[in-house]
Amino acid sequence: MTGPIGIFDSGYGGLTVFKEIQKKLPNYDFIYLGDNARVPYGIRSFQAVYEFTRECVLKLFELGCNLVIIACNTASAKALKNIQEFDLPEGKRVLGVIRPTTESIDRYTRTKKVGILATEGTVLSESYKIEIGKFFPNIEVFQHACPLWVPLVENNEIDSKGTHFIVERDIRELLALSPEIDTIVLACTHFPILLSVIQAYVPNNVTVLSQGELVSEKLVDYLHRHPEIDDVCGKNAKLSFFTTDEVFDFENKTEIFYGKKIKAQYIHL
Repeated sequence: MTGPIGIFDSGYGGLTVFKEIQKKLPNYDFIYLGDNARVPYGIRSFQAVYEFTRECVLKLFELGCNLVIIACNTASAKALKNIQEFDLPEGKRVLGVIRPTTESIDRYTRTKKVGILATEGTVLSESYKIEIGKFFPNIEVFQHACPLWVPLVENNEIDSKGTHFIVERDIRELLALSPEIDTIVLACTHFPILLSVIQAYVPNNVTVLSQGELVSEKLVDYLHRHPEIDDVCGKNAKLSFFTTDEVFDFENKTEIFYGKKIKAQYIHL
């Protein structure tokens, strides 16, 4: 039976990935689920993130999804592997954002020195170091946690003096780890909202990568390689948005991440 592709995030950030996926797959049906009631995930334990993520993924399966994209770096780092190993009903699939981001990183770096800007939870998991090491053991990875960036974005402090100060400081601290870093991955789905500020403090020879485009390209490729999954994805261009918290607040803030207003529904897990 066909169903929508599920897009899950701990809050709003996954909308930056969803926006790019929808551009590549405009005829597909999608359900977006934001677990705003329990955000942020980045400061929580591995067990808590696994339990929350599992609950949301299973809810998307209940809603008819046969394929779910975990569009959250923390959840991809702390929960994806266990869900894939222990919690998948027959015929269902769950994918994350870390592997598709890392698979093509060698296309961008010449010096083989890559910087990662992420939440503290993603940095502590070392998922990017591990995944890049699997594909490209000759690439050296330098990480820096940016704990203030998510609240800055969610409070729409995109271009304030305080945001410029914090972003400039964090980029300076990352680049201080190696003067040869020539590629920076924004390893949090909130961070592309700050792209114009980030680019103001990154040297011209450094490439900044947002995940949306990389993940969407890999998803298209995945569906081509797995026609049995593509065949059970609905293709009527239907969109639904769900939040575990206040609908009015969710609808107001999604415009920052998605680029346009949406209508959402409350969902009880």
